[in-house]
Amino acid sequence: MFDGIYFELPKLIFLIFFFIACASLCKMKIPSLYFPHASLFMKNTVSVSKLLFFLKWLTIVMMILALMSPVKDEPYQLEPKEGHEIALILDASGSMKERGFDPSNPAATRFDVVKSIVKDFISKRENDNMGLVVFGAYSFIASPLTYDKNILRRIVSQLDIGIAGQYTVLYEALAQGVNLLKTSESKSKIAILLTDGYSTAGVDKIPLEVAVEMAKKEGVKVYPIGIGGADEYNRAVLLKIAKETGGVAFGASNAKQLQEVYKKIDELEKSEIKNETYSYLHYYYFYPLFIALLSLLLYVYLRNKRGAE
Repeated sequence: MFDGIYFELPKLIFLIFFFIACASLCKMKIPSLYFPHASLFMKNTVSVSKLLFFLKWLTIVMMILALMSPVKDEPYQLEPKEGHEIALILDASGSMKERGFDPSNPAATRFDVVKSIVKDFISKRENDNMGLVVFGAYSFIASPLTYDKNILRRIVSQLDIGIAGQYTVLYEALAQGVNLLKTSESKSKIAILLTDGYSTAGVDKIPLEVAVEMAKKEGVKVYPIGIGGADEYNRAVLLKIAKETGGVAFGASNAKQLQEVYKKIDELEKSEIKNETYSYLHYYYFYPLFIALLSLLLYVYLRNKRGAE
């Protein structure tokens, strides 16, 4: 709770020397002026209370700490209202269970590798509004557009192969991604479409031309990514989608190449929109002030009770 606390007026700590000097030099001599033997009487009858001494200095120290104004900065950010709107479109069909895509981890499936790389990409896009579409035999929106990257990464982590069926509705997924961005008023709309296969004929009910026209109408720039061997995905279709929407098509045969692809997209669509950051000051002067008040009251009570100075 008190981590990061600092004092607004730290130089007031030197007031402690004033009180020390006063305690040593400013001895009260008034009683001896009016009652010549009063000092002797007090010396003989009143013992110095260690508790009163402690309470007196505790009051002084706490008052000085309160005057120094202990505070703590609590930064917070306002969500940007303009910037990139990104739809992540991920293939979760049965073919994504193939292993060996990451030579350093041969047991990992393609989908495991994709999820790890996509989560890293999400973390880097701090200022962007992002959503998630997953597809297989059908497509669905796994997450609407959100600035909350923690939730989005958690959703990606929970995805499984075959969650949307075993086939590949590539064009329907693209149309779904466009619909995700349709309500956005952002000037920069991006869809990153990842697949490792061909559109399944008879299952994919939206023609390629219709999906591409939807993207063009809504101003969505598409970055298609084909993973696996060159003959495992329809390179010509991905190139067509990229060319007609103003994006760039990529291919990746292993995990390292896929990391480079997302890095390249990150560079091509680098966000210049920054979150507005503010600091809220929490003041803690009332803590030492409260302690000082309690110790002062206790000091006065005990001093009057015992007749001590």
